[in-house]
Amino acid sequence: MAELIKSNKALAVNPLKVSQPLGAALAFLGVNRALPLMHGAQGCTAFGKVFFVRHFREPIPLQTTAMDPIASIMGADDNIIEALATLAQKSQPDVIGLVTTGLSETQGTDIARAIKTFRAAHPEYADLTVVPVNTPDFLGCLETGFALAVDALIATLVPETAHAGRRPKQVNVLASAMLTPGDVEAIKAWIEAFGLRPLVLPDLADSLDGHLIPAEFASLTIGGTPRNEIASMGESVATLVIGASLAKAADRLKARTGVPDYRFTGLMGLAACDAFTQTLAEISGQPVPAQLERQRAQLQDAMVDSHFMLGFARLALAADPDLLAMFAPFLAGMGAEIVAAVTPIRAESLAALDIGRISIGDLEDLEHHARRHAAQLLLTNSHGAETARRLGLPLLRIGFPQYDLVGGYARAWVGYRGSRQALFDLANILQSAHHDTQVYRSLYRQDSPHAAGAAAGADRAH
Repeated sequence: MAELIKSNKALAVNPLKVSQPLGAALAFLGVNRALPLMHGAQGCTAFGKVFFVRHFREPIPLQTTAMDPIASIMGADDNIIEALATLAQKSQPDVIGLVTTGLSETQGTDIARAIKTFRAAHPEYADLTVVPVNTPDFLGCLETGFALAVDALIATLVPETAHAGRRPKQVNVLASAMLTPGDVEAIKAWIEAFGLRPLVLPDLADSLDGHLIPAEFASLTIGGTPRNEIASMGESVATLVIGASLAKAADRLKARTGVPDYRFTGLMGLAACDAFTQTLAEISGQPVPAQLERQRAQLQDAMVDSHFMLGFARLALAADPDLLAMFAPFLAGMGAEIVAAVTPIRAESLAALDIGRISIGDLEDLEHHARRHAAQLLLTNSHGAETARRLGLPLLRIGFPQYDLVGGYARAWVGYRGSRQALFDLANILQSAHHDTQVYRSLYRQDSPHAAGAAAGADRAH
């Protein structure tokens, strides 16, 4: 059992966490023809857009209600109504994700009431779906904001039904914020190998995988889960939940539809991948495909090849809870020692990890723990680059954001293949970091300079 230790600092010195509104916006970017709308100041949205553009290197549709000082004091419901009407007229989205920020939450905006006012004032936009999400950025992190948005999508778009299993080949997938578009694409191929049809919410692999489109500019998301497909989730044969942060959303989906679910902390490592594969075999009634058997054997071989480098390696890890809970058992299972583990928020799911102490803090805490315990490698997002430089340690970039690495969003970490590549990368980094170690030469060898010096001294003594 891990012990969660909260830092007693008054402020974050080198922040690790990314705010809840960005997490919620990211979830809406995985819905087709959607548009995230942040209710707050222009700067809140501008900074968020910069984060997304630098990470995905794509144009990101993101709008703001542009609260000013007067609206912040007198009330900003009119900003919401005007923004919704303008976007509905000009962009005609299927879904608008209305996300609050720290400013609007502090001001006390009731977004549900504002949406009702908008409906009464503009009945011509009755077909527009507006999904409200309260995500104050002084609480939680990217992961929790993402989970709140997924829960809100289910509450708004999935009707109560008793038709579970009507589509025997359709499988729901609730995908955590820890999964990259490359991860989601790999999971979809994994499910399709059993003859099943994955319905992923949200589907970042279909919207943010870096593909080119004919249009020069798009005001809405291109790709992602369609609105009508989300409404059909109650007819699926099963739901696969990947990431403990989505437990509340999974509970809601199961209560509304009766679709049975299977929950996974992560999909890295032999045991986790085997459990997911066995679940798919049971749902589909099909044997495990030969290609997956081959990939499993390749992972086993990679584990043998890399255990000399990873065994007893001292690693420092900082990430959101879901990502930390997926990486830590995977690394520990290879014999590595997690000498420092840091996460930005408390999550009870982390208590089950067998890695000793987990600090709830920032990258400064990671730096202190990594230095104190002589870590050999850091694993965190791009904000850890300066920490790694000061410590003189290599850095493997994981999580969000990765603004100094091209294609980080496309990397697939999960599955047999993703786990295999992660082992190779870790082993190579650790090996290259010690390539300049001086060769040990025994004092007793005749060709040793120490032995020659000792002999010369003995001659002079005689």
